Amino acid sequence: MATTVDIVIPVLNEEVALPVCIEKLLAFTADYPERDWRIVVADNGSTDRTTEIASELSEVHSNISLSRLEQRGRGRALKKAWGESDADVRLYMDVDLSTDLKALPPMVAAIADEDYEVAIGSRLTKGSEVVDRTLKREITSRGYNILIHLFFPLTKWKDAQCGFKAISRRTAENILPLVKDNAWFLDTELLLLAGKAGYDIKEIPVHWEDDPDTRVKIVSTAWEDVKGLLRLRFKGRPVPPSGLDR
Repeated sequence: MATTVDIVIPVLNEEVALPVCIEKLLAFTADYPERDWRIVVADNGSTDRTTEIASELSEVHSNISLSRLEQRGRGRALKKAWGESDADVRLYMDVDLSTDLKALPPMVAAIADEDYEVAIGSRLTKGSEVVDRTLKREITSRGYNILIHLFFPLTKWKDAQCGFKAISRRTAENILPLVKDNAWFLDTELLLLAGKAGYDIKEIPVHWEDDPDTRVKIVSTAWEDVKGLLRLRFKGRPVPPSGLDR
């Protein structure tokens, strides 16, 4: 039986980018029929035609579905889509496809074939390539990842924020419910909790191109990330279950 893979695309007012993203994903995944690919559009509070476009696409393609939330928050949308999924591998990527899709097959293979519980795209490992990234974003990203390692010195992975991650069924069931953040810090919190539980995490080098139309507010997002780190480091956190059956 083919491994089922849910690709979640979190969106907020992406009526222009969404059809382009879906078209590219459908064409790319068609070259890998050994996997059972499904695409989930995770809409969190769009007010343009994003919801209607996703619905229309789901009517044309049987492997596309819509997960809709009125309340905003990328982390909230991801938790809903991943939590409701029954797929063997559950991943997400940004709608702008900043990460080259050539990293998708090894990402899935890490979970499905190599027994990793989490796989993450990395712009900071050997073999990665970053194009057209602004100096401000580069400094902010590297500074944040340095801060993570200062707070949690046993952390081995290098890039917490790349919008390209996959988790196993086990991680979705055991770790995801423990994640408190509903916004951008979800990525870091998930990784730290998975690491504490002893789950194996694979970092995959990616080719990444900066999106000039990004919706991320760098300063406010960075501050929320820092507050998230302080919460986990000094206020305690739930102890993830470990040693459970897959």
